[in-house]
This record gives sequence, structure tokens and C-alpha cells, in this order.
Amino acid sequence: MKLSAPIFQLKRRAKLMARNNSVPLNEALDQIARDEGFARWSLLSASISSGTLSETILSRLEHGDLLLLGGRPGHGKTKLGLQLLIDAVRDGRKALLFTLEFTDQQARKHLNSLEGDGCSDADSIQILTSDEISADYITQHLSGSEPGTIAVIDYLQLLDQQRTKPTLSEQLQTLGDFAQRNGVILGFISQIDRSFEAGDKRLPDIRDIRLPNFVDVGLFNKACFVHGGEAQLQDVA
Repeated sequence: MKLSAPIFQLKRRAKLMARNNSVPLNEALDQIARDEGFARWSLLSASISSGTLSETILSRLEHGDLLLLGGRPGHGKTKLGLQLLIDAVRDGRKALLFTLEFTDQQARKHLNSLEGDGCSDADSIQILTSDEISADYITQHLSGSEPGTIAVIDYLQLLDQQRTKPTLSEQLQTLGDFAQRNGVILGFISQIDRSFEAGDKRLPDIRDIRLPNFVDVGLFNKACFVHGGEAQLQDVA
């Protein structure tokens, strides 16, 4: 059964209903589910496989989250991050891409390739490509943004390549504190160490992030790992 809106928009609608009508959230969720033709929310949620992975991720993100998007080259981590930004725009949110990897033209080309003909949601995504991208640069550009704003940083390890910038660990701590104070959501596209492919795991995990220098991975709230057409979204303990 096709939903009238992406799952994250239905969840947002339920939260508004719960707040405006002073009813428990689970009751509002079940009402939304009935409107969509399901007996209860759990049954609607089970149909989430009909939606995209980026929609699933967006529905589970909370204000202040730091999200890690990890995968080996060519397995879809960048595509997932860009699609997440497009979905954020469709949800009425501000969306930004901070990239040390693409030019503006390259980023626009990739974003436009993810949209169908006649769609222009990607045009609303702000793209920043300066070599000065760092924690301070990101927080300056996000200052004053509404809670729920989503920014994707492409990619994590490139923040650590200039000695004039603080260490990656310091930058992540700064960004995590900023996200918590302001309610913005930050997604980090991340490389996975090539040693992963020598093992027998189907999917990489938080232990497989390529980190030349120490980083407290506990700063991330959620992570999604992709490999070989499979993906897994998880909370980071």
C-alpha cells in the first residue's frame, strides 16, 4: 500500500497531533496509521521497506544528533548522504552540504541525478566547497539555523588533513556541542578501512572507521553502514 507521504513526514504529523490535541504520541501514531489504511502504527512501520533508506534514517534522527554514514568506495555512502539532504528539503528543513571532495558543479550534478525529471528540491540545498571547511567554519555557517536543520560533511577524514586546523577529535567535540545546543543534525560521510574487506563480516561497523588519529566514536549518536547493496542503521552505544 502506497503511503500518502514519506514515513518521516507521517511521524512528524503524529507529533503535531499529539501536541495540539494533548493525546499520547502512541495514540496519535495509531490514528495516522488508520488514516493510511493500517490498523496500528506498528503495522505501518513494518511497511517501511517500501520507502527509501534515507527516509528511514530521517524518521529516526533527533535534534542534536551526529550521524555517521560509512562505507567503502563505490558502495553508496555519498549517494545516501546526498539523498538525505534532498529528503530534508522535502520535509521543509534547511539542508547544507559541506564538501572538501566535490566542486560546486560536481555536487550539483550528483544531487540532480538523484531527482526525477521536473523536480527541483536539490536546488534548495546550500553547497559549500571552501578549503577552509572545519568545525569553526561549519558552526559559523549554521549559526542561527532552526532546530532540525541538517548538514552533511563530505567527508570526515578530510577535516583532519590540514595541520593548521584543530585535531579531528577536537573538531568533532566542538561540532557535537554545537549540535546539542542548537538542535541541528550533522551527518558525516566516512571512509572505512580497507582491512574490512579482508574479514568475513557482511557490513562494516563503528570499529572499521578509518581513523589515522584518535577520535572518540562515542560522540556519534547514530551510524549507517553500507556495503554490497546492504545497509544497517544503528544507534551508537
